[in-house]
Amino acid sequence: MERVRIAVIGTGIIGKAHLQEYAAIPGAEVVAVCDINEWEARLEAEKYGIPHIYTDYRELLARDDIDAVDVCLHNNFHAPLTIAALHAGKHVYCEKPIAGSYYDGVKMLEAARETGRLLHIQLGTLYKKETKAAKALIDDGQLGRLVHARSNGFRRRGRPYVDGFGTVHFTKKSSAGGGALLDMGVYHIAQMLYLLGATDVDRMIGKLVQAMDMDAERRAASGFDVEELALGFVTFRSGMTLDIFEAWAVHLGSVEGSCIVGSKGGIRMPAYHSGEQTSDFSYHTTVADLDLNSTVDLNRMDVRLHRMRTNEDAFDSSQQHWIAALQGRVELLPTAEIALATLLISEGIYLSDALGREVTADEIAAGSRSLAVPI
Repeated sequence: MERVRIAVIGTGIIGKAHLQEYAAIPGAEVVAVCDINEWEARLEAEKYGIPHIYTDYRELLARDDIDAVDVCLHNNFHAPLTIAALHAGKHVYCEKPIAGSYYDGVKMLEAARETGRLLHIQLGTLYKKETKAAKALIDDGQLGRLVHARSNGFRRRGRPYVDGFGTVHFTKKSSAGGGALLDMGVYHIAQMLYLLGATDVDRMIGKLVQAMDMDAERRAASGFDVEELALGFVTFRSGMTLDIFEAWAVHLGSVEGSCIVGSKGGIRMPAYHSGEQTSDFSYHTTVADLDLNSTVDLNRMDVRLHRMRTNEDAFDSSQQHWIAALQGRVELLPTAEIALATLLISEGIYLSDALGREVTADEIAAGSRSLAVPI
């Protein structure tokens, strides 16, 4: 396979995860890492045999032997790094969400179009086995006309830092832009938009909650000013609708998995509690006037897909898809467009909560402002 030379910017928790996955992808060669913490960058470079280490991203971008840059920084750093890398002639893979604000996300897409470079956003749920099964049923017409989707995400007490894991950067608007909605909701909303084939957001209403107790010392240290629970309802110009329940913390034992219903059938995605699967994928329809609730052997489905389809490995993960697209083996999924629509919805929920009313996509776009942190 054609070799793709990559540089990773940011060697924190996410950067480490990306480096580990690149090490297992044929054709992916990480040639440089960059982090303001040189010691951390050097540790990762030594671990994976990466020859070049930088603390200044500008020096890294000046190299002419790098094909793509992987941006593994916090939300409000995404836009400036991505735009700089695109204008330096690099393709860019960026962590989710696309940016801290819709305005910044738009600027990133504009830069990609201006430079003719590829922009890919890490939306890991698009490559899950259940997403592939749902897409197959939808594409085959088994759900009929799609009507409504529900996007659910659940942790019982899983707020970063204040519940004992992660850093304070997740809990402050100044670095993250938002809380549960931008951290977890991105994955679930994007998955639903991908399956619905819809980014034509029309209007929405939403509510944000931060009500549960937390350790007083960690609250003070974190500067916690983001939501732990986000609720929303979205209407698309096509007439389809989407409701949203995204919890970092909520007093419930479980929440059902996301679902999509249509005129002929429906699907329910597996439920997860803090990343652990708690229920299975199911398909629901009526045959011969009998109501059927069906399960699917996702593992056997996955084996068959890999046996029957060329380049099926390109859809096993976000990074494998990225490398395969850069190698020209597959066309890049429209992850940047899906991620931007997801951010429009998220920002709409924030605006609706602030105004106490329904808001339109046009006024969200018109009112969005940059949250990008100069670097």
